[in-house]
Amino acid sequence: MPEKTQTIPDVRKSVTVEAGAADCFRVFTEHPAEWWPPSHVLVKKERAGLAFDPGVGGRYYEWDVEGTEIAWGRVLEWEPGRRLVMTWRIDGNWQSIPDDERASEIEVDFEPVDATHTRVSLAHVKLHRHGEGAERIFRALDGPSPGETLERFAQAVARGV
Repeated sequence: MPEKTQTIPDVRKSVTVEAGAADCFRVFTEHPAEWWPPSHVLVKKERAGLAFDPGVGGRYYEWDVEGTEIAWGRVLEWEPGRRLVMTWRIDGNWQSIPDDERASEIEVDFEPVDATHTRVSLAHVKLHRHGEGAERIFRALDGPSPGETLERFAQAVARGV
């Protein structure tokens, strides 16, 4: 069966922070626990940590207090200080899926505004891949910028993480 053409719009949000693009990329990829929304959890037990495996093909994942790991997705592009693209392995009911077959993608761009500021843009794309729940996911994500994730990220950058 051919893949359905995209009928769900992308969701794009951004925030400008006082930090260089390289520092923003570092905070995003090396300190996700400092900005990741606490309600975004896939593990069933108490979450113990979050991490990115650096580089294309790496995972971004969480683990619980018993060591059970669940991957949120896989890194498709890894350009430190510039761009990060990854799959987003959830289904239409916000549950984990085991691979990228039905995963949408998240694009994060780090664009210098001037010598001391960076615009960080986060886009949820290919949401139609979530199938029947795609419209529900779109409605949950769509809203004013910067949204919870980028707002928490901006706070982490401001704290000097």
